[in-house]
Amino acid sequence: MKAPDFAYRRPTSIREAIALIGEGEDPMLLAGGQSLMPMMNLRMARPDILVDLNRIPELRGIRDDGHIVIGAMTRYSELLASPLVREHLPLFMAALPHVAHPAIRNRGTIGGSVALADPAAEIPALLLALGATVVLQGPSGERRVPADDFFLGIYETAREADEIVVAIHVPKGGGPFGFYELARRHGDYAMAGVAVALSEPRIAFFGVADRAVRAPAAEAVLRGRNHADPRVLDGAIAALDLPFGGDLHTSAETKRHYAGVVLRRALAEPWSELVAA
Repeated sequence: MKAPDFAYRRPTSIREAIALIGEGEDPMLLAGGQSLMPMMNLRMARPDILVDLNRIPELRGIRDDGHIVIGAMTRYSELLASPLVREHLPLFMAALPHVAHPAIRNRGTIGGSVALADPAAEIPALLLALGATVVLQGPSGERRVPADDFFLGIYETAREADEIVVAIHVPKGGGPFGFYELARRHGDYAMAGVAVALSEPRIAFFGVADRAVRAPAAEAVLRGRNHADPRVLDGAIAALDLPFGGDLHTSAETKRHYAGVVLRRALAEPWSELVAA
């Protein structure tokens, strides 16, 4: 199949892009296109105007502003190559090699993943685990939404139709952390995965529900205790009370089992040492 007819625009500024969105009845934004283009070819997405964000320099780059500011059009490969990300966001460095394959990482963008909100994607869970903030811009100006409030359901976010994800602000997270995901093959979407920042702690699962979700009851079990103690870890796993959902291949109960498996394995690895090595 091929995509239906649509108008195509390539703005060179955020302001121009926002104006173009207002011209369509069903506009869509093109970032890396790794998910959108197949959806259009299958006619699951039918924009009347496609606004390509790739020529907007304001949307790219990584900088240290007391926290790490990542432009929405920054590609996964750029994140992996960034000294700032390596130094201050080691959890990203552990997770990003699991995002699809090199060809996808060379095109896919962090803002595209945030806006799509695929429940099996790694990026939303990383943002939840690190307490990140999503920066949006629309006709009324800029607003900032904590990651905890941004991901609402499968492919559903707090972004309004006339807004663009322009950046992600991530607190520096160099403390101990864990990451693990189960997939049928490396690069496939995760059947279950977890990102953990142990300093607070914050635990974020992906691939087990209709969106990336935190596990506050399990976080409470770990808080102030030794996660290497088998009794503490068993208690955290027993406390997992999430909106588990099945899919075509896996039941909700199996997803719950997988969640316990990935949490146990994530906390068994000395990730901070591995990334620094």
